[in-house]
Amino acid sequence: MSKLPEQYLSIKKRFKGYFKAVDNLGKAVRSAGPIDKKTSHLIQLAAAAAIKSEGSVHSHTRRALDEGAKPEEIYHAIILLTSTIGFPNVSAAMSWADDIVQGKGVKK
Repeated sequence: MSKLPEQYLSIKKRFKGYFKAVDNLGKAVRSAGPIDKKTSHLIQLAAAAAIKSEGSVHSHTRRALDEGAKPEEIYHAIILLTSTIGFPNVSAAMSWADDIVQGKGVKK
């Protein structure tokens, strides 16, 4: 498994009940329908890019890769947003995805 961010680990340690509830919610929504895990993380990655959440882009890039997504799929999920969120926001999200893709040693 990938190294988890310190903030994530801190919240998990400090707020056990809260973290368990959030984790269970994530599991429940992923199992509520027919979309596979890889695709669900690509969808969540796009949503994270749209709300300009660097941490969530990192998280869902990591999770999508862990579920078998190729870097090309990560980048495609982001560039699909260009007409919706604009090039500057897409560019920022691409740089955040690069943090993870390049940090994992995955080739583009």
